[in-house]
Amino acid sequence: MIGLAIDTSTNVMGVALADGQKVIAELITNEKKNHSVRLMPAIEHLLQEVDLTVKDVNTIIVSKGPGSYTGVRIGVTVAKTLAWTLNIPIVGVSSLEMLALNGRYFDGYVSPLIDARRGQIYTSLHQFKEGNPETVEKECIIQSETWGKKLKSLEKPTLFLGNDVGKHKEQLQGALNENAVFGKLAEQNPRPGELAVLGMLRKPEENVHLFTPDYVQMAEAEKKWLDARKDGNESNERD
Repeated sequence: MIGLAIDTSTNVMGVALADGQKVIAELITNEKKNHSVRLMPAIEHLLQEVDLTVKDVNTIIVSKGPGSYTGVRIGVTVAKTLAWTLNIPIVGVSSLEMLALNGRYFDGYVSPLIDARRGQIYTSLHQFKEGNPETVEKECIIQSETWGKKLKSLEKPTLFLGNDVGKHKEQLQGALNENAVFGKLAEQNPRPGELAVLGMLRKPEENVHLFTPDYVQMAEAEKKWLDARKDGNESNERD
């Protein structure tokens, strides 16, 4: 069973192929470039490298967010299009859960994070037992300073992972002191190979027509639209 994994939820663009629980190919770039232009050529290149075609793929696995609104939409749209065209299952996996797997051998908590602007982060909290993940705190959007204070009360070392960790390191380290641990450079990139293996185990699959990204919060444009509607309704009521 061949699974194709797609991740464009951050600046990192990753695609991978897995045969069951074996990663057979993986491609990762970490540059702020247009994922919509580069994703399909990357998939095609990866398939060619291992002498496969898209018709050999049995499952599509995609990082469903949270992360960059545009990036998440690109990945989910391509994944849904492939799944629908090929009539194969699609599986969605949290981008934070995927990133957390880089810390599976850490003896403590693991907090993957993605910058959400204005001092906020998308994050969650995990711990691993014999390499298997357990969710301690579900994914959320929160001020990094508030998150640090919350973790301080747990009195346990916490490993922070993600390419945006540097933006919030001061707040997190100030709150946790020696219990704040920061991943090495090679551990900060989300791995599409991990996404592929995780997705191949995940059941049940998503309904391709109903499957949507998980932004954790509404996009700013959606918020403005709802605020405008609310203001308009209040104005009409006063009139």
